[in-house]
Amino acid sequence: MYYYTECKSPVGPLLLAGSQNGLHGLWMKGQKYFAAHMPKECERFDHFPVFEAVREWLELYFSGQQPQTDSLSLAPVGSPFQQTVWSILLRIPYGQTMTYGEVAGQAAFTLGKTRMSAQATGGAVGHNPISIIIPCHRVVGKNGSLTGYAGGIQKKLFLLNQEGVDTSRLFIPSKGTAL
Repeated sequence: MYYYTECKSPVGPLLLAGSQNGLHGLWMKGQKYFAAHMPKECERFDHFPVFEAVREWLELYFSGQQPQTDSLSLAPVGSPFQQTVWSILLRIPYGQTMTYGEVAGQAAFTLGKTRMSAQATGGAVGHNPISIIIPCHRVVGKNGSLTGYAGGIQKKLFLLNQEGVDTSRLFIPSKGTAL
């Protein structure tokens, strides 16, 4: 059985979805790919233990602490390639960023390939179903562009500032697909 709940956050309302296997999704209202892969048969259960743990994690995160993701049961639904990329995102340290190219390089290494497209990697990053916790907001363009965030560039910037990232070297592109 799949369950869902909603919770408030400094970046707006969040929708959480999960099952006995763990958290399958955490989406910001209105984000691109909102509730993707969430089953139609989903029951509201506000006090589901998985959601209680996520709420506690989010409370710590938004209070400026650095909660560890290994305390959560994460079960994002995606292809093997997406799973590889998402596991790399989980290794980006709090308060730091990586470029799409760096993530692609790590994905290529993990998959035993000589190279990997940064665009393909960007697609996997963009389809991350567990926003904030799987920190896709920590991925930036190689030139410092704050591009590619399904929740919106301003929310990406908010999350990076929340973590104390020096955003003075980063910029919001004047045009692009993720604005």
